[in-house]
Amino acid sequence: MPSPQQARAQASAITSGKTAPEVAAAPTSQLRQLFDQPRLSPGQRRIAQYLIEHITEAAFLSITDLAERVGVSQPSVTRFAAAVGFSGYPALREKLQSIALGALAGGPPEEDRANELQAAVDAEIENLENLRRDFADPDQVIAVGRELSSSTPLTVLGLRISASLAEYFAYAARRIHPDVRLVTLGGSVAYDALLQSREAGGTWVLAFSLPRHAQETLTAVRVARDAGLRVALITDLALGPVADEADVTFATGAGSRLVFDSYAAPGLMAAALLQAMTDADPERTQARLESYEQVSEQHQFFLRD
Repeated sequence: MPSPQQARAQASAITSGKTAPEVAAAPTSQLRQLFDQPRLSPGQRRIAQYLIEHITEAAFLSITDLAERVGVSQPSVTRFAAAVGFSGYPALREKLQSIALGALAGGPPEEDRANELQAAVDAEIENLENLRRDFADPDQVIAVGRELSSSTPLTVLGLRISASLAEYFAYAARRIHPDVRLVTLGGSVAYDALLQSREAGGTWVLAFSLPRHAQETLTAVRVARDAGLRVALITDLALGPVADEADVTFATGAGSRLVFDSYAAPGLMAAALLQAMTDADPERTQARLESYEQVSEQHQFFLRD
């Protein structure tokens, strides 16, 4: 009888393409796509991030008000509009208003005032809804899962607060991949691990970068790229120095309503990539899961349900 993991591996394969009626991308996803095309300056990134985080309000600000809110000059806002492909700020604002009004039209009815914990849950539900819209076209997830599956060894990098998600991913990936190397310490330890992975034939690193974003994560990603490794990144920001260095970025919202952040959407993004890895080599997946079940049964790793 197959284990729950084996059954899910067989039943949950990701299907390429859109199998459901087309759903408009989440406002944050639309904005990330809009702003992620050029290589923005640090000041322009601040404008982009403000618009992403405050779209329903920011879309109706004058150029003066927007510049004041972000802490930049009015000419900086004009140059930003040109950098992302618009004739000027009025054209950009028209596009932003279209996105904002679409979000308001499709939003859920306002409920009774929530307490702080309920508001944190609501924020995570919104993050998951945005991720669901992004998954309307899973082709990129499928493609990256295939690349991660074929990279031997596969290095998983997560420093500081990001270490917990990296450990989760590496623990699960070891069930289906023959050589997964986890890096949770920065500095020279990370450099050694990345260089050794490349020398051993590895081609990809999966990196996690969640707030507060660590300088040592950026440095480690640069070391990986310099060594010839490609980098897939799970983060909460599609714009920023770490995302700029990655080959592929999966940007999902992190819950920030409580003192410490929560990571429902990044965790699900990690699980989706694991699923894509199992789909990439189903025979290897099945063989490794069967072997692991035999060992776990022999040594009684788990309590019986």
